[in-house]
Amino acid sequence: MRAAQLLVVLFWLFGSSGSAVAQSLTPMRGELVSTTDSFALRLFAGNPYHHRMRVEFRVYDADFAPVRADVRPAIRMLGGGGKAGVLVIVPFEGARERRVRVCVESIPFPQQTTRVRTQICGKFLARRVG
Repeated sequence: MRAAQLLVVLFWLFGSSGSAVAQSLTPMRGELVSTTDSFALRLFAGNPYHHRMRVEFRVYDADFAPVRADVRPAIRMLGGGGKAGVLVIVPFEGARERRVRVCVESIPFPQQTTRVRTQICGKFLARRVG
């Protein structure tokens, strides 16, 4: 029993001392109405790290199949602690309703030894009226 108590104390002292950080995307979800044959989203990506990172915005359907969309700009460079906006325009393609996921994905720099790609996605539902 004493060993288990010691492990709990050690975890509390060392395991919880660091704070977890991750890139962000806001808003993460939303519903909107459009009167045209496309809809637009304004999203912001955040970089919580002290170093710069390059990110790419991609649009997928509900099953993560790529969707034809206009993303401006599709690739951004985020400074340490920085935040940047992007405009996403998605056509309805004849449908009255469209569910999409917009993801921001980090792109590792070629000279880095770590090649980890992170991805965070928001879910959006758009309805066409008129």
